[in-house]
Amino acid sequence: MTTPVSVLRLPKGPDPNSRGFDPKSPRFIALCRTSIATSPASEADAEQLPREQHARSVLRESFLRCLLSMANKKIQFHMYERVTVEATFRASDIDVLNFQVSDLHTPIGVQKEALIRCQDVILFTFDA
Repeated sequence: MTTPVSVLRLPKGPDPNSRGFDPKSPRFIALCRTSIATSPASEADAEQLPREQHARSVLRESFLRCLLSMANKKIQFHMYERVTVEATFRASDIDVLNFQVSDLHTPIGVQKEALIRCQDVILFTFDA
């Protein structure tokens, strides 16, 4: 059975190792708007913030597990302009901006090795 998987893009962290965000930084405010305000004055925030952080960590973990399970499998990438390509998934870069694939079957031919930009992918599917 083919399982559709949408691509979730998380912004890069403030340092080169992407180890977290300062919630008061302009970058965090611009890129990571949450449903919860980050002001310490509200007690409701103190209750909801751990739940939201937990939900985000669960989503991130499931996405990373999905990437692990894709290794060396045939993946169908559904892209813009109704283009569908098939390739063997090899790896993703640390920022999940590109997928490295081999034997990429496109409408105009086959590429032995290629990079697919994640911005061009709407969803991808593979047999689990």
